Amino acid sequence: MKKLLRFLFRLALGLMALVVLALVLCLDGVDYRPYLRATYYVETTARLRASLVTNTVVHGELSAGFGRALLTPTVNAPANDAAKGQFRSLPLAGYGNRHGKPATGVHDDLYVKAVALRVGNRLGVMLGADALIVPPEVTEAAMRRIEAELKLAREQIYLSATHTHCSLGGWGEGMVAEAFAGGFQPGARVWFADRIVTAVSNAIADLKPASFGDGHFAAPEFVRNRLVGELGKMDPEFSYVVLKQNEGKLAVLGSFAAHATVLGGDMMEFSADYPGCWQRAVEQATGGTAVFLAGGIGSHSPAAGGKGFAGAERMGQALARSLLEQLPKTPLTNSITFGMLGLDLSLPPLNVRISDGLRLRPWLAQRLLPVKKHSFLQAFRLNDAVWISTPCDFSGELALGIKDFMQIRGYRAVVTSFNGDYIGYVISPRYYHLDGYEPRTMSFFGPNVPDYFDELIRKMALELANK
Repeated sequence: MKKLLRFLFRLALGLMALVVLALVLCLDGVDYRPYLRATYYVETTARLRASLVTNTVVHGELSAGFGRALLTPTVNAPANDAAKGQFRSLPLAGYGNRHGKPATGVHDDLYVKAVALRVGNRLGVMLGADALIVPPEVTEAAMRRIEAELKLAREQIYLSATHTHCSLGGWGEGMVAEAFAGGFQPGARVWFADRIVTAVSNAIADLKPASFGDGHFAAPEFVRNRLVGELGKMDPEFSYVVLKQNEGKLAVLGSFAAHATVLGGDMMEFSADYPGCWQRAVEQATGGTAVFLAGGIGSHSPAAGGKGFAGAERMGQALARSLLEQLPKTPLTNSITFGMLGLDLSLPPLNVRISDGLRLRPWLAQRLLPVKKHSFLQAFRLNDAVWISTPCDFSGELALGIKDFMQIRGYRAVVTSFNGDYIGYVISPRYYHLDGYEPRTMSFFGPNVPDYFDELIRKMALELANK
């Protein structure tokens, strides 16, 4: 009996030692070390300094072109044909509680829309997709074709999405991506990338002499801070750009900071949510093209005043009416200042937390969340405004600080999300210790990323403004 007890005791000690060893190997404390001397910061700031040497801003006569491509896939097709957007079944992307169920049909069509701008020898394209995000694999596939067929570099293509949670899924591979976008179907990437290339190509082919105007208005009744309510801040600004070809054709770019989540997870039909309602209303009123780009939507929910399609229509139509009231008062000019700047940025090691102060070691987190070690920031200057694209759900509160920073220097800033990569949420550091989806589950890269991004964005915006 004593031998058995000694054996069981030693076995228990051995198991405890193995558990302790596993915890030591798999877990670590959250990395709060200052980022200013970190390798990723040093690498990125060196690349930024190098890019500033060759960065140019031009001033001159504007040409603009408008293009679109239908993104709505055909479901219940007899066979998968990605080139035609036909699928036997395809999940919706957005809500995990759908559990990858296939879409049942189409409520309203999805599009990829693009606006091309050329001043002198500088050509850039701004694009919005009626999609949850523009996934990195889709961006890579589209850019391979754009670089080969249209001879455009990555910094010339400004990407964003409406962030509707009722668009096509199936484009993500791996546990995290498939939880939000349903089971992986390679054809979904092929179709999505082709639609981007088609919209960009159509916009460039449509380039004609044009005039430019921009502006903004406040719509605080349609957005709220979803993390802390009235204890936090929110960005109520709707920003827009209007482009009018000399022959009369019109396009409007619009950006707002409220999540496109008026439609819930019970919706199983394709829809562009309130941004789609806004686009349709503007296009019906103007006969032109309306492109929606999600703003700094981190921590910002819609306040639609109703649920389902009734709420989406109410919010989209109201924002459209406010815009249409502004358009006749917006001065247009055919001569603008135009520039662009792209930055390949290094990322810190993953900080995937299991508690407030405890994270998975980066080697293990990388297996669960196979993200890249680099991402992309981008900025376009359009006269006295600088539009900044980010690879995340970027915080509306952080965007407020950037806007204030540029405003006191005589410029406007507009920050948009989902620029063709995705690294989770980048939200105000003061929320990092909260429980919940944004600060805990989706803040992939730790507590320093908000300040890191904020610094880089301000430097890029200021550089374009000072040229």
